[in-house]
Amino acid sequence: MGRITEETRVRNEEAIRAAMDRLLRGEVPPGGRCDLKTLAIEASVTRTAFYAKKDRDGTARPGPYQHLAEEFERRLKALQDAGTLPDPRAAQIERLKVINAELKQRVEDRDAEIEKLTAFKQLALSRIAAQHLEIEHLREDLAQRPDSAGPVGVVRQLPAPFGSCS
Repeated sequence: MGRITEETRVRNEEAIRAAMDRLLRGEVPPGGRCDLKTLAIEASVTRTAFYAKKDRDGTARPGPYQHLAEEFERRLKALQDAGTLPDPRAAQIERLKVINAELKQRVEDRDAEIEKLTAFKQLALSRIAAQHLEIEHLREDLAQRPDSAGPVGVVRQLPAPFGSCS
């Protein structure tokens, strides 16, 4: 590509600054992002113009619009540091990350609660089973005693249960 005239350079810089302002205001085109690639597309300049170049002797020289790329990155970072995300897609991603973290925490909390309740259920069932065995044992002891002896010690005849409690 040949050299551009000063007039073309000024016109391109104005287009880049206008596109930069639009992107940083949040006017991101569909399918675009708030980045240098979209900035170049919106300003109708090549993206490579934003990056440093190497001469044939290996020395580096700044790209024709590298200063604008640095300004764009600086302004974008300042907005992000202030808590503003001009890119609606990036803002949505950040919002979804927060929601995802909250949901993960809720799942962990529920898993812990389920584990706690399962342990409690197992303990309750064990106690009920032990009590049932004790009742069965006491009934057997009572049934093996002669009727004439009457209640002795702590074992007493209980009234028959109502319904199907046995």
